[in-house]
Amino acid sequence: MKDYFTRLLEYDLYANQKILKTIREANNPEKPVQLLAHLLAAQQRWLSRCKYETVAENELWPEKETTPFEELIASNYQQWINFLSAIAPADMEQTVTYKNSAGTEYTDKLVDILTHLINHGTHHRAQIGQQLKLTGVESLPVLDYIFYVRN
Repeated sequence: MKDYFTRLLEYDLYANQKILKTIREANNPEKPVQLLAHLLAAQQRWLSRCKYETVAENELWPEKETTPFEELIASNYQQWINFLSAIAPADMEQTVTYKNSAGTEYTDKLVDILTHLINHGTHHRAQIGQQLKLTGVESLPVLDYIFYVRN
């Protein structure tokens, strides 16, 4: 299962880099930048929760790019890969107890958190694509997972 999520994280890296390239080519329109900033901030927050570290003090919905996205995308990917590499396969079924931003406590399996993490990224990249279309971008990158694995 670790290998499966490693592959999904590699796809997530690829998709984030591709959508960022399109954002850059469109001169960094505000809404796509905000959505990507949120996606990356959420990845950091989930990792902190899974590692039982103090949750990153980053804003969950940053208004702008505060750290270059290229750096955040690479750093988030590497930190998640390092985390997965350091745990035992059985740990994928372990539970993680954390508090959300409203202070409500939850307990979820690591495997479910990772599934959410990947789906969350896909969801927001689709929103970014819609917003880019509204700014006049005519051609979006193909980010479907199946196209990624075929290459």
